[in-house]
Amino acid sequence: MEVDVVPEEISQQQSLARVLRDWILVIAVALGAAMLVRVFVLQQFYISGPSMESTLFQDNRVLVNKMSYKLHPIHRGDVVVFDRVTTSGGVVAHDDLIKRVIGVASDSVEIKGCKVIVNGAEVAEPYLDPAQTAITNLTERCRVVDMPKVVVPAGQLFVMGDNRPESFDSRSFGTIPKNLVVGRAFAIVWPLSRIGGL
Repeated sequence: MEVDVVPEEISQQQSLARVLRDWILVIAVALGAAMLVRVFVLQQFYISGPSMESTLFQDNRVLVNKMSYKLHPIHRGDVVVFDRVTTSGGVVAHDDLIKRVIGVASDSVEIKGCKVIVNGAEVAEPYLDPAQTAITNLTERCRVVDMPKVVVPAGQLFVMGDNRPESFDSRSFGTIPKNLVVGRAFAIVWPLSRIGGL
């Protein structure tokens, strides 16, 4: 025995299909937008080492603006994430590091008695941990007590971690190419107790 589908049932089926199609479209657009934002605009990074203490601690999460340096140049004092490429035994490795920009192209950078001097003037560094800057043993305070003057080449940056005794940075590996910068870290988003700008 055949059962005819009445127009009301057809209408309900079409309505359900439309709602389902609309939800799939909304979810696809939202996922696509989220991916575009992550790839081109904002990305969250996880801090995994002590090199930026006491500005950033291990397990902190920061937001990085990837568009920032398409709109303006990199400034001294900016906290940046960059891709550090290393080769060991023929294996190429990529590490995302986070450091503070100390010198930009054509700047002269030197260290005398743990004091950072850029273009002949001592840099005020209020972001350094006061307990650390009070240490009298200079090697314990900053690891590299004195560094001869270097001039930052065009297209390069001189970067350092805020935790000077624990940071592996331009004092060890030299300047970094500006084009390896992923973006500017501008906010701590985790843990909740540390939410704020950088």
